[in-house]
Amino acid sequence: MTRVLVVDDDRQLLRALRITLTARRYEVTVATDGASGLAAASRTPPDVVILDLGLPDMDGVSVVEGLRGWTAAPIIVLSARHTEAAKVQALDAGADDYVTKPFSMEELLARLRAMLRRGDTPPVRVTIGRREIDLAAHTVVDGARTVRLTPTQWRLLEILLRHPGQLVGTRRLLTEIWGPGYERYSHYLRFHMAGLRRKLEADPSRPRHLLTEPGMGYRYQP
Repeated sequence: MTRVLVVDDDRQLLRALRITLTARRYEVTVATDGASGLAAASRTPPDVVILDLGLPDMDGVSVVEGLRGWTAAPIIVLSARHTEAAKVQALDAGADDYVTKPFSMEELLARLRAMLRRGDTPPVRVTIGRREIDLAAHTVVDGARTVRLTPTQWRLLEILLRHPGQLVGTRRLLTEIWGPGYERYSHYLRFHMAGLRRKLEADPSRPRHLLTEPGMGYRYQP
C-alpha cells in the first residue's frame, strides 16, 4: 500500500484529504506542523509527501529541505502563495510539484498519480530465481511454498527494486529505512540483506540478484 504523508495545519483540509486518500486505498499519515511532519517521515518513510508551505512552526520550504536531506520521495507542495518567486523557491528546495490553494481534489489526486507513475515506482511483480514477488500484495511464492519477509526486508527490497542494475548507497538505504541519525549503522543493512538472500537467492553465499558493492552500497541485478 502506498504511504502518503500529509502535512498541513488546516484541520478541515487535513480531514478531507485523509478521508479521500484512505478511500482510494492509500495509507495516510497526517501532521499539523513541520516538526511533527519531519518526525512522522522519519518513523515511517513515505512514498509521497503532500506539504503545505504555511505551517505554524516553520516555513514549508525548510521542511522540503529537511526531507531532501535523506529521501527522494516525491513532494507535492500546497500553498496559497501564488507568486512565481514562491514557486521557484519551493521547487529549488526539492519539491516536485506545486498546487495553489484553492484546488480541486481531483486535480490533486491526478498530480499524486502522476508522481507515483514516475520511474522510481517499483514494478508490481518481479521474479528472482524461482521466487515470484508481488509487491502490491506483499507476497513471495516459491512454487507451492509461501516465503515470508519481515517489514524491514520488504522496505529494503522495494528500494532496491526501484533501481534495477543501479547502485543504491548505504547512507541512502539507512536513512530511507530507519531515518536520520542511522547513517553509521551499516551492520543493520548487512543483517537484513543476509536474511533477504537466504529467502530469495538460490545460493545465498553466491548471490546473483541481491549484490553488495563493498564500501558503497547494494544493487539489485535483474
